[in-house]
Amino acid sequence: MAKYLMLKHYRGPKTSVEDAPMEEWTPEEVDDHIRYMRDFADRLRGTGEFVDEMALSPEGMWVRFDGEGRPPVVDGPFAETKDLVAGWMCIDVESHERAVELAGELSAAPGPGGRPIHEWLELRPLLDARLVADE
Repeated sequence: MAKYLMLKHYRGPKTSVEDAPMEEWTPEEVDDHIRYMRDFADRLRGTGEFVDEMALSPEGMWVRFDGEGRPPVVDGPFAETKDLVAGWMCIDVESHERAVELAGELSAAPGPGGRPIHEWLELRPLLDARLVADE
């Protein structure tokens, strides 16, 4: 088994097919979208492939140690994860092909009008601690 992280992005390398921001969706459309993701996670719990998931708040900031007791807050003009990453799901699957299959399915979560949003997901394998120790 290999663990993969599926990062849900507010925007991807290209515009999604259904690109209306969620704040423009109706409450029913938001509920349907969240229900789809919960049902997806529940199905993966049943197959033993689910590890964890979490939606992220849009708030956030960069913090850096800059000397004794002074962690300055930096909120600059550069892309930040709060502008890009909406949430994540971690899965534990038998193969890379299965991870790609599940990411494609999650990308089809419904949006406005119940249509699949074709959301871009970033799929990244987690490093295995044994691989890091062997290097």
